[in-house]
Amino acid sequence: MKITKVDYATTGAFSQTIADYLAQSEKLRTFYHRFPTLEAFGKQIEEKRFTEVQRHTLYQALLKQYSAVAEVHPAVQQNLELLRQPNTYTVTTGHQLNIFTGPLYFVYKIVTAINTCRQLKEQYPDANFVPVYWMATEDHDFAEINHFNLFGNRYTWESDQTGAVGRFSTTGLDKVLEELPEAFPVFEEAYRNSSTLADATRAITHALFGEYGLVSIDGDDKELKKALLPVVEQELTEQLSNKLVEETNTQLEQLGYRPQVFSREINLFYLQDGMRERIVQEGDRYKVLNTDLSFSQQEILQEAQQHPERFSPNVILRPLYEEMVLPNLAYIGGGAEVAYWFQLGKVFEAHQVTFPIIMLRNSALYISKPNATRMHKLGLQPLDLFQDYQELKKKLSSQLHEAEINLETQRDAVSQTFKQVEELAAGIDPTLVKAVAAEQQKAINSLQMLEKKLSKARDSKHEQTFKQLENLKDKLFPNGSLQERQDNLLSYQTNHPNFIPALVEAFDPLEFKFTILEEE
Repeated sequence: MKITKVDYATTGAFSQTIADYLAQSEKLRTFYHRFPTLEAFGKQIEEKRFTEVQRHTLYQALLKQYSAVAEVHPAVQQNLELLRQPNTYTVTTGHQLNIFTGPLYFVYKIVTAINTCRQLKEQYPDANFVPVYWMATEDHDFAEINHFNLFGNRYTWESDQTGAVGRFSTTGLDKVLEELPEAFPVFEEAYRNSSTLADATRAITHALFGEYGLVSIDGDDKELKKALLPVVEQELTEQLSNKLVEETNTQLEQLGYRPQVFSREINLFYLQDGMRERIVQEGDRYKVLNTDLSFSQQEILQEAQQHPERFSPNVILRPLYEEMVLPNLAYIGGGAEVAYWFQLGKVFEAHQVTFPIIMLRNSALYISKPNATRMHKLGLQPLDLFQDYQELKKKLSSQLHEAEINLETQRDAVSQTFKQVEELAAGIDPTLVKAVAAEQQKAINSLQMLEKKLSKARDSKHEQTFKQLENLKDKLFPNGSLQERQDNLLSYQTNHPNFIPALVEAFDPLEFKFTILEEE
């Protein structure tokens, strides 16, 4: 496997916010705590506080959640036990419960967390580091998670269930399994033998990453939610987070950065089976949208005390919740996630919770051997493939010693000639000037038509070459976007069973380079 690393900015696929963050621009410096370096993790370890009681609560919750796993991998079991120790810390990534793992970057997030823990263990051998996948079980946007792309086809799970997707029954996923072109045992077992999507997703990540000690956690847990209770009470009575985020948003906008997520006056949902709806305050009443539920302030605070599991943080408060229930050092996310963490610093300060190190997940372009052969046959290098198709076409034309067809010089010459004729006509009979202009336009139109015909003839001459280029671009950049945002793990692991180990071998989380993996 040939591995090439390139700057993220070189790919043209990442935002200016990310480019500035990786460049450690002073413009962003006040919006995060520490930039991710091995040395910074040492300071984060010194600052992070996580009590024995918190560890016990976390351990008990995870034991209960992993009771749904038939046989826990020894590496996972070891990490669960290590979480009870005061010198154990986590590195966390999170994602929705996309069926069949969804887009490829889901895998990249987890591998980044795994490799970060490995590097930290080498740097700080007296401490322990556990990679964690935070399952977004409380998310209720089913349309975002009910489909995936495999071998160019889209597969969709049809269901009329509502509410938090982690609580969904796996009913109906058997139909998706039957539609697939072949059997995939890991997913067959998970979806047929799990009662909920949360359990199924944990089973899948355990099967794929158990050997690396990955721990998957479900925040939809009554005992874990008790830690969030002070935040819930303050959110309901003071609505502080919205004020703080709006202040930060204004600062970001003044610097030219667009906020990624929007805050609400109350950044909480009310959660029950089949329902997750926003809590809003109207006068002295707290109402749950799209329901008949209504509370006085005393009633809703009592509800929170008795049923903390019914209060679900949105995107503004969920990161705070994660950091309150985990001995976490860093959060790993994609570009948009990294950007929205910059909006949350003041919220963490207000609740006196240590802000984690924010890391951009690894990104990659995987070039199979057949595609690598096509690429080299076309005389291209991996970085060339990030260029626009038309630009690449021009590059190939140049390599084929075919000049770009452009008759601009000839059009200029025609215009100059007709200008002289126009001056002559004006001196003889001014009424003829319009006739000259009309003939000039005809001549220019003829040249434009000839230019198109010549270009078409040239393209036809190398039609097969350009078609190969187009197919290569479509394979590596489906729908014009990065491979990782469209393709699914199974598209690669089916033919390359060592795909995940290859990623583990290739990814360097603290290098902050885009990785190109080319089969040789």
